[in-house]
Amino acid sequence: MQTKLRTNQIEPNENISFPIGTLLLIERLYETLNFASIFGKHKTRGIDINNLLQALVSYKMTDNFSIKRSHEWINRPEVLTEFSLPPFSERTLYRVLETLGANREEIISDIQDILFERYDFEHTNINMDWTSIVLHGTKAPLGKYGYSRDHRPDKKQITVGITELADPINVPIGLTIEPGNLNDQIHFKKTYRQSSGRLREGSLVIFDKGANSVANTQIIRADNMQYITGKKLNKSDDKIIARFETYNPQMVDEESGIRGITIEKPNSTNYLYFSEKLQKEQLESRARKVVREIKEAKAIQESIDKNKGLPKRFRINNLLVDVDYSIQTK
Repeated sequence: MQTKLRTNQIEPNENISFPIGTLLLIERLYETLNFASIFGKHKTRGIDINNLLQALVSYKMTDNFSIKRSHEWINRPEVLTEFSLPPFSERTLYRVLETLGANREEIISDIQDILFERYDFEHTNINMDWTSIVLHGTKAPLGKYGYSRDHRPDKKQITVGITELADPINVPIGLTIEPGNLNDQIHFKKTYRQSSGRLREGSLVIFDKGANSVANTQIIRADNMQYITGKKLNKSDDKIIARFETYNPQMVDEESGIRGITIEKPNSTNYLYFSEKLQKEQLESRARKVVREIKEAKAIQESIDKNKGLPKRFRINNLLVDVDYSIQTK
């Protein structure tokens, strides 16, 4: 048992450490799921793609910084020895990643084959969602300006679709990468089709209202599936909400103060809920947004007062558009 410090001053050295348990887990899963056969066929010459991918996944599960940093992490003698890798250039790593990206549809299909052959899942209900990732470069063909969930409209981005088997399984089974200006309703079709062939008849497809459209729900029904999605409220819904209490809402979750009503329609069922907890959170969120917009307005005003160019995040990314900015004070 250590009872005192071994040194009064800590000095940096070249020693490194990494959790051996993580490495062993990755090695075991790689073997169990036969990933070597999935990835190995896409690179048969040069550096061993399977050893490199195991090292890369180990890095992502430990340090998990940038891909550039992963090259430095893997190229240390101890790590190279652990994964039986020779020293390699950063360009080699990017070429391997480019190969994976170019063959991503086949790779994901092969992974799905193994998952559904090996495991008898208790259900095949799925959750689907879409997001965007900011790109800090300009050369990627998929990089486009679009609706930025990261609040960076000045940056190009890609959109990402994710499919997972729903609770209690929660295993991801699908991934789609599309241009950054593709909206969720269009992206839905590719994400859904990527995994729909694996679903049992009657499975439940869960997605948010951003991807909800008549065309998309028709696709699900044509496959004899069910769906739950968020609904964009219309005037008819507003009238029902205005008389919410007259429908005798039932308590769903007392702790969160959630009450709901059911509205039956010829081809669907609408569920309308009120949550006291969510109401409080949304009011707090809107208050934060007001504060944020005031700060942004002050930053713009300061630039105008000092006759400076606007910060890049406030500009319109179109050389053909000239805009005069002013601050609304009333």
